[in-house]
Amino acid sequence: MSRPTSHLTIKALLGLVGLAAVLWLALFLPSWSLDYWQAWAYWLVFLVSVTAITVYFLKQDQKLIENRLKTGPIAEEEKGQKLIQAFASIFFILLILVPSLDHRFHWSSVPAYLVVAGDVFVMLGLFAIFLVFRENSYTSVTIEVSSEQKAVTTGPYGMIRHPMYAGALVMLFFTPLALGSYWGLIPFLPMFAVLALRILEEEKFLAKNLSGYNEYRLKVRYRLIPFVW
Repeated sequence: MSRPTSHLTIKALLGLVGLAAVLWLALFLPSWSLDYWQAWAYWLVFLVSVTAITVYFLKQDQKLIENRLKTGPIAEEEKGQKLIQAFASIFFILLILVPSLDHRFHWSSVPAYLVVAGDVFVMLGLFAIFLVFRENSYTSVTIEVSSEQKAVTTGPYGMIRHPMYAGALVMLFFTPLALGSYWGLIPFLPMFAVLALRILEEEKFLAKNLSGYNEYRLKVRYRLIPFVW
């Protein structure tokens, strides 16, 4: 293993450890209980899926891993995108925090079959994201374009223009249900609005800076939801 490869692997694995710890705290501290099987199931489903994706691309596409490690509002260059990322982070935290508080104070009761279905759809959403990553090595957390980059039109991109966001929205919508909460669905609405705004801003940037993107927009009509938008 070369030194740059080793450094990237360590950085990615440390990121996974940090994610596991932060997610665990976000799930179990507000609930103030370890007797929360829905949270244990979600924690395992999410981490096993993300770890499998990370390990796959550490072997197959390290360039993608490098791009994905640049994350958060600070990584964005434009003030508007910093703000969008900040709000997206807040609403994601609320998608975890509200169900955890819901469990503590017994605001709602989701049947077990719906919790399991939520976990299944969380996995499907993450699998859709995996397919996008496999198709497009330039998928980054920040809005940017490399000099050699061209518009990707194959795979999931042949159906909608932003399949990664579609997969993310599936995962996000079913997260509160997987955690046994109906009230947790409320933060999904502003999260959807924030992602829709990001998509619109991203398209403006790509139309100006990404080779072949304007032609691609004419070919693939829908941004996020086929036959709707």
